Amino acid sequence: MSKDIRIKKGLNIPLKGEADKVIGNSERSDTFMVKPIDFKNFTPKLLVKEGAEVLAGTPLFYSKDYPEVKVSSPVSGEVVEVVRGAKRKILGIKILGDKETRYAALGTADAATMSREDVKTKLLESGLWAFIRRRPYATVARPSDNPKAIFITGFDSAPLAADVDFVLNGKEKEFQAGLEVLKQLTDGTVHLNLHRTLSTSNVVKSAKGVQVNWFSGPHPSGNVGVQIHHLDPLNKGEVVFTVTAQDVALIGNAFLTGKYDATRVVAVAGSSVSNPKYSRTLQGSSVASIAKDVNGGNNRYISGNVLTGTNVSADGYLGFYDKEVTVIPEGDHAKFFITEGWASPGFGKFSMSHSYFSWLMSGKKYALDTNTNGEKRALVVTGEYESVFPMDIYPQHLLKAIMISDIELMENLGIYEVDDEDFALCEYVCTSKTPAQQIVRDGLKLIEQECG
Repeated sequence: MSKDIRIKKGLNIPLKGEADKVIGNSERSDTFMVKPIDFKNFTPKLLVKEGAEVLAGTPLFYSKDYPEVKVSSPVSGEVVEVVRGAKRKILGIKILGDKETRYAALGTADAATMSREDVKTKLLESGLWAFIRRRPYATVARPSDNPKAIFITGFDSAPLAADVDFVLNGKEKEFQAGLEVLKQLTDGTVHLNLHRTLSTSNVVKSAKGVQVNWFSGPHPSGNVGVQIHHLDPLNKGEVVFTVTAQDVALIGNAFLTGKYDATRVVAVAGSSVSNPKYSRTLQGSSVASIAKDVNGGNNRYISGNVLTGTNVSADGYLGFYDKEVTVIPEGDHAKFFITEGWASPGFGKFSMSHSYFSWLMSGKKYALDTNTNGEKRALVVTGEYESVFPMDIYPQHLLKAIMISDIELMENLGIYEVDDEDFALCEYVCTSKTPAQQIVRDGLKLIEQECG
């Protein structure tokens, strides 16, 4: 039965640079990168060497812990470099792409007539399984998992995020085919979560065979962790799968056409982009080929949104799960305290706590930079976290439990229900400048190591 959830706590950060509803074809990237570090708690084992020829859909590496889980190439071409870091850690597999993409033959299939094991086998062998993540831990789903439900996020409430309705326009068949695939993976409910005002497209509203739930309220209402918490809370020992709406369409397209088509429509946004709009590109493309019209030379290039994205620099690559490239000014310059610092009127600054007079100008959007406007200090109890954290969990208590590695206390405080992205707003409003997301990620990694 459909549910209507109203989220009251949260915060919409009014940033300049929202992408216009126009799709341009970006310049085709010469090289592409698939980064194992995009997958949390994932130890890769290579299936290709430098110099190998690959097709779009050819597996590049697999998980050491779950060898059936493979990650495939988004493009055909030659593997020109395996980028390694400290202790020979694999940071990325760089592929010199062909002018025209050649596809591995995956074969078409109708998931509705297949058994669960056949659907799983097809997803695993094609590399499509990597688009399905699990809670707890927000890692790639394990093939042996029997999820009690599957959650699909049909909107993104993060600042400057891509409009899911716009991106999925014309993808009705692919989206419905993807839903048929996911329905085969669980005996429970497949939840499709939409927003009362942001979700307007018939592509998602007319979905069949799933439970459509409606959310309203500010960010983080689009976070799948928040949606799980309000619809079907996760207890210890339980597992759910999560997939984004655009990835559902990608999975459905692969079943319909037999091709691993990693084409994405990404939002190129941010106050440093002179003409923010959407761009049709391929997964793993270089950021330089996507974000062309950028003002100034001292900018931060983010694969993803400003709260949870990855700093990739101008010569970086689009992340595996990311549907957005954001470019904002770096905040690495000194600010004179009277004109721009703490003693300024702050008309150009956004403050949740009304510290500046800008709160009198409702509706104004801001070109914020990356400066944290303060240095790291002791973690103090202020109540700021609770004001933007719409879950029945004590966020500050949970952070402290993680910092002292008290596993039993972490479990009692609900760590199985959260991911680092759920603490992004806490980190944004934190007076103490505490790296809350990294602390949560460390805690989840510890729990997975100790408790499985």
